[in-house]
Amino acid sequence: MSELGTPATGLQQRNSAVDAYRGFVMALMLAEVFRFAFVAKSFPDNFLLHILAYNQSHVEWTGMSLHDMIQPSFTFLVGVALPYSLRSRRRKGESFKYMLGHTIWRSFLLVALGIFLRSIHSTATDFTFEDTLTQIGLGYTFAFLVALRPARWLWITLGTVLFSYWLAWALYPAPGPNFPYSSVGVPSEWHQHLFTGFMSHWNKNSNLGQAFDVWFLNLFPRPTPFEFNDGGYLTLSFIPTLGTMLLGLAAGRWLLEATPKIPFKKLLLAAAVLLGSGLLFHFAGICPIVKRIWTPSWTLFSGGVCFLFLAAFSWVVDVKKQYRLAFPLIVVGTNSIAAYLMSYLADNFIQNSFRINLGESVLNMFGSNLQPILLGALTLGTYWVLLFWMFRKKIFIRI
Repeated sequence: MSELGTPATGLQQRNSAVDAYRGFVMALMLAEVFRFAFVAKSFPDNFLLHILAYNQSHVEWTGMSLHDMIQPSFTFLVGVALPYSLRSRRRKGESFKYMLGHTIWRSFLLVALGIFLRSIHSTATDFTFEDTLTQIGLGYTFAFLVALRPARWLWITLGTVLFSYWLAWALYPAPGPNFPYSSVGVPSEWHQHLFTGFMSHWNKNSNLGQAFDVWFLNLFPRPTPFEFNDGGYLTLSFIPTLGTMLLGLAAGRWLLEATPKIPFKKLLLAAAVLLGSGLLFHFAGICPIVKRIWTPSWTLFSGGVCFLFLAAFSWVVDVKKQYRLAFPLIVVGTNSIAAYLMSYLADNFIQNSFRINLGESVLNMFGSNLQPILLGALTLGTYWVLLFWMFRKKIFIRI
C-alpha cells in the first residue's frame, strides 16, 4: 500500500478493501458524466432519477449528499495509506531527511497539479487552492510529520487543529443582520440557507476564510481582483481537511496493527463517536455541518461516514472474500490519480468521439432526454477499460 493509490512492493503492501473503497470514490467522481441532475429535469415525476440527481450534486450548504463524500473519502484514504508507506520506506532504510524532502516535493506537486487542472479552461493560471488535490497537498507534509509520532500526538494534534480553527471563526466578527450578502455573490433566493445568531459566523462568503482569501488570492496575478468564490469554497479549509487526513491516519494504523484481522470494533466505535459529535455540535448551535467550508463539525461527521465505508468494504472484501465482486472498483482504486486526471482531461474528448462516430441517431435510441445516461455509460465504460489495461500492464501514475 502506498500513497494515493499507487503500487508498492514487498509483503502485505496492498489492502484490497482500501483499494475498493478508493475505487468506489473515484467511480462516483467519474460517474458525473451521467448528468442525472440534467436528465431529472425532463422527468419531474421519476423519484429514482431525482434521488440520483440529489446524490450526484453538492448540497447548497448544510447536510450531505453522497457526492459530498468524494473529497473527504479521498482525503481520508490518503491518511490511511500513510502508515503503509512509512513501513515500506523504513524497510528500504530511507532516512528521515530523505523522506521529508520527498514528502515536501509530493505536497508541492499535488498543489501544482490541482492549480493546473483548475486552469485548463481558463485564459490564465487560475490560482485557487480549494481543489481536492491542492487541499491535500497543503496539509500532506503536516500529516506525514504527525505519522512519525506516537498515537497520542495524533489525537492531540487533531483536537488542537479542530478546536483552534473553530475558535478563530467564532471570534471573527459575525456578518450581522444588515450584511450586504449580494455584494459577495449570495442571491436573495439563497438566504434560506443563512444562519442567524452565533451560527452566522459560518455563513457563506461572510466569514474568516472569505476575508483571508480576499487578501491571499489577490497576491497572485489574476485577470480581475478576487472578490468571492461562487460556491463558498475556501483556501483555509485545508486546515480542518488535515483533520480528515489524521482520522484516516488513525484508521490506517489500526488496520496495519491488526493485520490480518480487521479492527471492526475500533472502526465502528470511531464512526459512532464522530457521527454523534458532529451532529451534537450542529444541533446544539455550536458549529454547523457544512462541507463547502469544511467546518470542524463536518470533519467529524464526514469522518464518521468514512469509517463506516471503510468497515463496510473491509467486511465485503476481507471477511466475505468477495474479491471478484470488488475487482472492478479495485482496478480504479489502484490507479486513482490516473482516474482523477481522466475526469478532468478526457471527458470532452471521449464524449465527442462517441458523438462523431456513433451519431445522434444511435445516442438517442432511448430518447434524446436519456442521451446523457447512454453517453455517460459509454464514457464510464471507456474509462474503466483504459484503467483495466493500465492495471494489466502494471502502469500506475504516481506522485
